[in-house]
Amino acid sequence: MARVVPAEGAILQRIVATTPLVNGGLSRPALARHEAAQAKTAWALGHQRRFALMQGGDVLASAKRYELTGRLDGELVTICGIAEVLATQPDDDGRRDGEALVAELVQEAARNGAALALLFRTADGWAPWPDGFVVVPTTDLELTVTESARRGAPMVLVRGGEDRDLDAIAAMGHTRGDRFRFRIERSADFVKHAITRKRLLAGLGAAGARQIEFVIAEEGITAAAYIVISVAGGTWTIEECGDRDATGARVGALLQALIAREPSSSRPVIRGWLPPGFLPPQVTIASSSPAPPVLLARALSPRVQDVHLAAQDVMYWRSDLF
Repeated sequence: MARVVPAEGAILQRIVATTPLVNGGLSRPALARHEAAQAKTAWALGHQRRFALMQGGDVLASAKRYELTGRLDGELVTICGIAEVLATQPDDDGRRDGEALVAELVQEAARNGAALALLFRTADGWAPWPDGFVVVPTTDLELTVTESARRGAPMVLVRGGEDRDLDAIAAMGHTRGDRFRFRIERSADFVKHAITRKRLLAGLGAAGARQIEFVIAEEGITAAAYIVISVAGGTWTIEECGDRDATGARVGALLQALIAREPSSSRPVIRGWLPPGFLPPQVTIASSSPAPPVLLARALSPRVQDVHLAAQDVMYWRSDLF
């Protein structure tokens, strides 16, 4: 009989050594360091754990489970998040093993009172899609930023983001998220964990392949807007951003300032997800298309009546993808 156990010690080492590589193509030694480092953040220590589906002494599949909190139709809900579903065999047997592990984790979460399950899938579509889950839709955007004819920077004070900014960043998200049917509650510790994961991915990958920009526009000594961007070659991906100004004008100014640092360089391709209704005045949408189905939801409690969401119902960031 297959059984689900915490993936720790020798079992975790076996998972890292034998399962297909994920997380941006990290080498196995880098993957092990990434796993260990992100597990030590304040948020992860209380909300993240990896499990394995075992048959005797063999690992059939593994997955990370996250304890999340969210808002759905104004109600606070407890969420079981499941991500990085990896099977030893990347074929139909492996898919069934992954789905069996997800089913066990979902059933345990329901018994423990979770109201909602979220399944985070890989963009290539290998990860399981168990019965009962529906897609939470998101939209891929390509953006264009208006620049000065002289390619100069706007009059905005820009600095690197710091831990002292996290409370203000969390508050921006709560304020903007109130108008949406669904969002994840993002505490300061959650935001720090999300940014740390991106930094680790950049720092442990191939030299120069990826970097992270985390910058702040401030008023006085308080963060008034921020943006987190992954840079890979000539492509910038907005991982998350926020602005106390409802128009998002400071986020637009941050983008202008980052572009203006290299006035002679070719302009980057800028992509990302933005909450519906949030578009800085300096930014235009060059193209949009439905994102791959990377986020799925399933109700686990009678308290949750409807998890069929439209794109305009959801406030969700790329850095929220586990």
